[in-house]
Order: sequence, then C-alpha cells, then structure tokens
Amino acid sequence: MSQWKIGDVTITKVIELEVTGGSRFLLPQATPEVIKPIAWLRPHFADENGRLRMSIHTFLVQTPTHRIVVDTCLGNDKENRRIPHWNNMQTKFLEDIAAKGFARESVDTVLCTHLHVDHVGWNTMKVDGKWVPTFPKARYLFGRVEHQHWTNTVGREDMPFVIGDSVTPILDAGLATLVEYDHKIGAEISLLPTVGHTPGHVSVMIESRGERAMITGDFMHHPCQIAHPEWDTTADTDGEQGIRTRRIMFERLAGTPVLVIGTHFAGATAGRIVRDGETYRLDV
Repeated sequence: MSQWKIGDVTITKVIELEVTGGSRFLLPQATPEVIKPIAWLRPHFADENGRLRMSIHTFLVQTPTHRIVVDTCLGNDKENRRIPHWNNMQTKFLEDIAAKGFARESVDTVLCTHLHVDHVGWNTMKVDGKWVPTFPKARYLFGRVEHQHWTNTVGREDMPFVIGDSVTPILDAGLATLVEYDHKIGAEISLLPTVGHTPGHVSVMIESRGERAMITGDFMHHPCQIAHPEWDTTADTDGEQGIRTRRIMFERLAGTPVLVIGTHFAGATAGRIVRDGETYRLDV
C-alpha cells in the first residue's frame, strides 16, 4: 500500500531507499532470535530469518488547501554522512514525486518532523555547486526547539554538515518558518509533540470528515518497537524519554480507529495499534 485517503486528504508514500537487514546499528536489541517469534512482523516488516525491513520515504499530503511534503529523505549529492552509502546518492526522487503529481514547483509546504539526516536531505539540491531550495515556492516548517537544539549542540559529528547543506540554505533563502509543537496547517493537519528521539520531535496528525491518521516520524523507527516499546535506538537523543513517549502513545492509540503511518515502515507501512496481551501489535 502506498496511498491512503483520510476524508478529503490523500497521503502518498514515495520511497527513496529500502533495506532488509543491516539495521542492528540502529536497533541493537532487535536480534533475529527475538524478532522471529513476533509472527505479525512478517512479511511486511521482517523476513523469515528475523531481519528487519526498513524504508526511507517521503509522504506527499494533498489537502483541500495545501500540497505538503512531510520529511524529505536523504537527497542527492550529499557528503559527510555517517553511513557511507548515503553519500553522493543519485536517485530519481524528484521524478518519482512528479509522477505522483507533486512537481517540485507545485509544493507549498515542506514539513520536517525533526532535523536528522534522512528527514531533510531533499530540502535542497545542488545547482552549479551551490545548495538551493528544492521546492522554491514552499514554506519550510522546522520546529523552533528542534532547530535551536541542533544549531547549538556539539557531539554528533555529522549534524553540522546536515544543517549546513539541508537546513541553513532554506533559512538563508527566507523560506523557513520556525514553528511550535502545536502548529496547524489548514483545517486538517496539526503537529503533536512526540519527543525523545530528538528534543523537538513531532508527529503529524491528519483529521478530515471524522477520519484520523498519524504520520509517526521517528518516535518509533520500526513496528517491532510496538511489541517492545522499551527498545530505544542508538539515534535517540534521550532514550528514556523516547520509551515514555512510546508507552504513552501506544496506550492512547490502542483500540482506536487512528491509522498509524510509519515514517520508516516498509511494506504495508500503515495499520492500527491494538492490544496484544501485555503489549501491542500493528494490525495491517
């Protein structure tokens, strides 16, 4: 599944990169031995050997009044990334979103759930050796707390490069708006703080004609964390806060009709959270 309708809102997934396995650097607790018994993860989210399936994708959100890109993946031509194959990528991302009706000049809003490398990359593109806004007619929405944190924090060697080539050029072009946790975009889209992965992390709530959905961002990276909310990731700024956020959100979402759309969930990508004994699962 790559497209969902929530009332008058259409959400379309466009993949930049998919992988199976190789995710132990991110979720070291998710070993094949503990993943294989979680049968509901197969086939969408894990293979028969217990290797995780993960995706880096964007969401194109069409509302009655806005054309929104939520998280802009890794981007082409970027350098100084911590993961070697994320450097100097050459994908057809722009052609792929145009094929879904989102030519880059038609986008009016770009929303980043947070400012990590795989959520801001296509904010910019290289033209004549210079980073310029990919979506020239859009307002780019960055969390004020998030931006402040990453422009005043040392400790992650890659982040100055990420901010330098994918965030600062947007501010320099006058296209950025720093927003609060509860920002709204039109009548259908609102932000929800889901902090822990980063200090300013938000998820995206969509509500239209009585139907509701949530784009997760990275408060969980993989559906295995629905079964094990206590599993934090190596990329979390505050792992303990991330665990608390997951527990709160799963308790709030379980048994409700809210469609949960995972920012890194492969395959079916979306489902509803239901109780599963003492924990939870994603019902796709």
